Amino acid sequence: MVDGKKIRIRVRTVNAIYVGDIIVPAMRNRVSDLFNDEKVTFINLTDVTIDNAVDNEDFVSLNKNHIESITIVD
Repeated sequence: MVDGKKIRIRVRTVNAIYVGDIIVPAMRNRVSDLFNDEKVTFINLTDVTIDNAVDNEDFVSLNKNHIESITIVD
């Protein structure tokens, strides 16, 4: 398991809205640090709900180039 903190976020793309957990590695302080890292092309979410569906997906990987907005879910 990767060391870091788990944060629940909402990611909006052109096609869907994803709500899931992201792990921010220990060497990073903020979610934005992860998204601004040019070496990372995909963002991995776990325990994901897509467009408020009843069922959750265990894992979704999103291409950062398709993301329109990100918010932290309290």
